[in-house]
Amino acid sequence: MDEQALLGLNPNADSDFRQRALAYFEQLKISPDAWQVCAEALAQRTYRYSELTTVQQQLIRETLISWLQAQMLNPQPEKTFIRNKAAQVFALLFVTEYLTKWPKFFFDILSVVDLNPRGVDLYLRILMAIDSELVDRDVVHTSEEARRNTLIKDTMREQCIPNLVESWYQILQNYQYTNSEVTCQCLEVVGAYVSWIDLSLIANDRFINMLLGHMSIEVLREEACDCLFEVVNKGMDPVDKMKLVESLCQVLQSAGFFSIDQEEDVDFLARFSKLVNGMGQSLIVSWSKLIKNGDIKNAQEALQAIETKVALMLQLLIHEDDDISSNIIGFCYDYLHILKQLTVLSDQQKANVEAIMLAVMKKLTYDEEYNFENEGEDEAMFVEYRKQLKLLLDRLAQVSPELLLASVRRVFSSTLQNWQTTRFMEVEVAIRLLYMLAEALPVSHGAHFSGDVSKASALQDMMRTLVTSGVSSYQHTSVTLEFFETVVRYEKFFTVEPQHIPCVLMAFLDHRGLRHSSAKVRSRTAYLFSRFVKSLNKQMNPFIEDILNRIQDLLELSPPENGHQSLLSSDDQLFIYETAGVLIVNSEYPAERKQALMRNLLTPLMEKFKILLEKLMLAQDEERQASLADCLNHAVGFASRTSKAFSNKQTVKQCGCSEVYLDCLQTFLPALSCPLQKDILRSGVRTFLHRMIICLEEEVLPFIPSASEHMLKDCEAKDLQEFIPLINQITAKFKIQVSPFLQQMFMPLLHAIFEVLLRPAEENDQSAALEKQMLRRSYFAFLQTVTGSGMSEVIANQGAENVERVLVTVIQGAVEYPDPIAQKTCFIILSKLVELWGGKDGPVGFADFVYKHIVPACFLAPLKQTFDLADAQTVLALSECAVTLKTIHLKRGPECVQYLQQEYLPSLQVAPEIIQEFCQALQQPDAKVFKNYLKVGICEAHVSSYN
Repeated sequence: MDEQALLGLNPNADSDFRQRALAYFEQLKISPDAWQVCAEALAQRTYRYSELTTVQQQLIRETLISWLQAQMLNPQPEKTFIRNKAAQVFALLFVTEYLTKWPKFFFDILSVVDLNPRGVDLYLRILMAIDSELVDRDVVHTSEEARRNTLIKDTMREQCIPNLVESWYQILQNYQYTNSEVTCQCLEVVGAYVSWIDLSLIANDRFINMLLGHMSIEVLREEACDCLFEVVNKGMDPVDKMKLVESLCQVLQSAGFFSIDQEEDVDFLARFSKLVNGMGQSLIVSWSKLIKNGDIKNAQEALQAIETKVALMLQLLIHEDDDISSNIIGFCYDYLHILKQLTVLSDQQKANVEAIMLAVMKKLTYDEEYNFENEGEDEAMFVEYRKQLKLLLDRLAQVSPELLLASVRRVFSSTLQNWQTTRFMEVEVAIRLLYMLAEALPVSHGAHFSGDVSKASALQDMMRTLVTSGVSSYQHTSVTLEFFETVVRYEKFFTVEPQHIPCVLMAFLDHRGLRHSSAKVRSRTAYLFSRFVKSLNKQMNPFIEDILNRIQDLLELSPPENGHQSLLSSDDQLFIYETAGVLIVNSEYPAERKQALMRNLLTPLMEKFKILLEKLMLAQDEERQASLADCLNHAVGFASRTSKAFSNKQTVKQCGCSEVYLDCLQTFLPALSCPLQKDILRSGVRTFLHRMIICLEEEVLPFIPSASEHMLKDCEAKDLQEFIPLINQITAKFKIQVSPFLQQMFMPLLHAIFEVLLRPAEENDQSAALEKQMLRRSYFAFLQTVTGSGMSEVIANQGAENVERVLVTVIQGAVEYPDPIAQKTCFIILSKLVELWGGKDGPVGFADFVYKHIVPACFLAPLKQTFDLADAQTVLALSECAVTLKTIHLKRGPECVQYLQQEYLPSLQVAPEIIQEFCQALQQPDAKVFKNYLKVGICEAHVSSYN
């Protein structure tokens, strides 16, 4: 609506505004969209409704009823979206007025619409809009709205629900053969309301017979199915529910609905499957309740009723349409859960378990239309459906693990005997079933080939068949991938039968795996090969040099001008480099041989790196610069990834590889001084330095000063944010060893940080504000690392002026910025400094700083309105604030209490008895007592300041 025109409605508006308002509303009257505009305005501005006078509110009610009357007479019905918007307005007015001013809401509407088809259409839309306002769980309601909605429903049950139900019956009876649209709408309303009204109003002969009649009318049966589903789903007494479901089933069965194979309409069958699922699950819930209540007789009846539905359930589960099958899985899953609880299964129940198993195996199979190269929505839905079937398979394993193992073995063996002449989907599912057994029959640490002899021997037989049958050569990506996934899943098999390792390694390394024609297969195989080698590293020794020779071409760094497409992406190559590293490091070779192999692996990278860096320095074109920088970054990443192979047992030093990685460092560090593509180059080298700090330990230290100097040049907030963790890592690891370096670079680093933080930014630039906030956090994290690593002398040796500047920034961080994460860090720093410097022999002037700045910060920060104790991080910040005060008391003793009692707290106008209470809490030996006291006190202070 025109906001300016609306100003003319104000009684005090001047004549120009009033004229404009009159003109606007005259124009609105003749506009065909007027109703939509007004309805939206009313729907969006319900909060203004309460400000209207009683007369104005009455006028709105009358206007709505008049509009409803007009709809009966219009030659053409309103557009659907206008009818929906009108229904929304009626619903909003209903929830506002029904309990107070409009108790006859429904009677007024029914008296207008009667059985007029247009009126009935609007009446039903209004009912759905009201249900949405009162019941829809997707709408978030305040507790006040929830209470109001409960009261409205209670009042409706008392005053008008029977009348509404009667109106639905009349509508269904009148229109079931003449107006399918209105009938379906009415069935939807019944289905929606049945969840919260008295079920006996619907679950009676006249209503149920009519609904069952609708099941035979093609245009109504889907909606009738959904309506019956809602009736069945309604919570009720277990025996009554059982009787209701059984009577429904008898009628449906006698009407021929259980003859699934004669029904061709898959949309209806999907709804029917959902209904059967609802009936089955309802019976199972009844059985569970009856067992719990000790009613064995009725529980037996319920179980019998469930058993009689299993044949129908199986027909639906095995149906070729996956939607129909998917809708019945819940019933199937819960039925198996019952069988799991029974001590002995009957022959029929065992047969049911086997039938479910065969159905699951059949339904796991891909169909011909599945597009493996370009997976879309249909494929994604099948993948989700397969996950549901997997849950059924897991449940089957719980009911009868022996039967599952035997069934899978039978299918697997018969399929792999003739894999050359079998369709791909059958071969894939046979291997998939073997793969799924690993989770369905769980063991600790993948020990499938020890323990239970019969199980171990069955799995061992299947794995032997898998790796010796030649099925890895099957010409379909799904079979190839399933082969490699299964081989890696059962890697423990190769510790039992290591003679099969060479043939599997060849499969990984040739056209079946890493050199497959499909990029998707090559990519996945790179990852699986890495896992395979890592898990079997003890068995790899005889094959190491052969593998390294065979993967040589896959390790090549592909520069942008190369032209030919690499077999593997750079991400895939990371796995190959890691694998190469693992093979070398975990080999049984002496250190000299390991060093030689590692040098062979990394020297080509270093050589390429030098050439590419020179080319980058000379490159003019920005696109070429970016691709060269990418390539350089990959080289650093590959070298970094090889270092993941080292461990506490196999360190770089023990393997004799320190020299190789030091050479890498010397090769990569010059990239930091490259003025082009700084972000990507610095990021790669920085990551490599992080790895080398772990791997090379103190041997990396000589490289740190010059690397830091380059990384601090021309810094942005993001650069500093990423550089500080590196310095933190060095500080925490080497502590006193890096003290001279830290003292030297401390102020240059701080100057770089302050310079970025003080740069002006536009007021609404959220991204710049966030970057500064993150940098501030990183800065405080750095100070925390320095103080927490026993390196406070690094700060102390910066000169009195600089020390004070640093301390003031920490006080500001604790008090001025509404960032609880930074505040918590600042209080940790302050309490650490008080602990180190707060005693009698601390630095000159620090005691004064404690009383002038740190003590006030401990009160000013939590008393700020932005200090939100409902936030978990803020609570942690307050806890550290309490620790700071306790530490001050610990270091300064009675002097601290005296200062608080006589000077500081009186200056805040704190009442004497509160001061006394505070000081007593502070002096308690148990820190928790003071923390709780402070939290309660701050909460009370916040409440009183709000009031």
